[in-house]
Amino acid sequence: MYEETPSRAVPGAVLWRAAGPGGVVLPDGCMDLLWIDGRLLVAGPDTGPHPAGEVPGRAFAGIRLAPGTAPALLGVPARELLDRRVALADLWPGREVRRLTGRTAAYADPRAALEDLARSRLAAAGPPDPLPAEVTARLRAGQPVAEIARAVGLGERQLRRRSLDAFGYGPRTLGRVLRLQRALALARRGLPQAEVACAAGYADQAHLAREVRALAGTTLGAYTASAGANSETPQPSGSSTTA
Repeated sequence: MYEETPSRAVPGAVLWRAAGPGGVVLPDGCMDLLWIDGRLLVAGPDTGPHPAGEVPGRAFAGIRLAPGTAPALLGVPARELLDRRVALADLWPGREVRRLTGRTAAYADPRAALEDLARSRLAAAGPPDPLPAEVTARLRAGQPVAEIARAVGLGERQLRRRSLDAFGYGPRTLGRVLRLQRALALARRGLPQAEVACAAGYADQAHLAREVRALAGTTLGAYTASAGANSETPQPSGSSTTA
C-alpha cells in the first residue's frame, strides 16, 4: 500500500505513507524526511534506482520536499547526501533529534509531525533562495542549460556549483531526472512509447529507452507492467520507501 497527498503547509511538498518497503525507488530530484519504525531519517537525491528494503522497516511515512528546498531545512548541501540514506542524528545534534523523535511518536499520524517540522525549519531559515525553483521550472519546460544560465545571470560553472548544493547534481542531470519523471507519468496513462518519447522531449524512442535503462534500471514496458498501465496513481519515487 502506498498513498500520497500534497502538503498544505509546505509549498511543493508531498506527504506519503507506505505499509512495507514497496518497490524500487526511482530518482525524481527530491529529498525526503522520513519516519520509519520510530526513527527519523533523511533520503538524499538519487541518481539511479534504489532497491526496496534498503533500510528495513514495517511502516514508512515521509514528506517529499520539492527539488532544491531540503538543504535549507537540513542545513546540509544536497551534494553531501547524494544517493545516501542517513539518520537525522548524523546531521543534527543528538539531543535535538531525540526531542523530535519523541514529538513525532506522539502524533497520531507521523506525516503531520514531519510536515510541522519541515514548515517550522523552513520558516526559521528565512526567505527561500529563488534560484532552485526557477532552474527547476525552466528545466521542466525543456530549456537548455546554457539558456537557463543566461536567464538567471550566472555562468554555466557557477550554475553547476549552485545546483550541486541545491539539488545534489548539476542542471543537466536534474533535467534528465525531471524528463524521466515526465515520461513515467505519461507511460502510466497508457500512451504508446513513441508518443511518450515525443511528449517528454526525447530525441526518439531509442533515446527514451536508453535513459529509462540508465536512470531507472529497467525498461519502460517493465515499468508500466509493474505500475499498472492507465493508472493515474504515482508510484513511489525519490525516497518514498526506504532511507
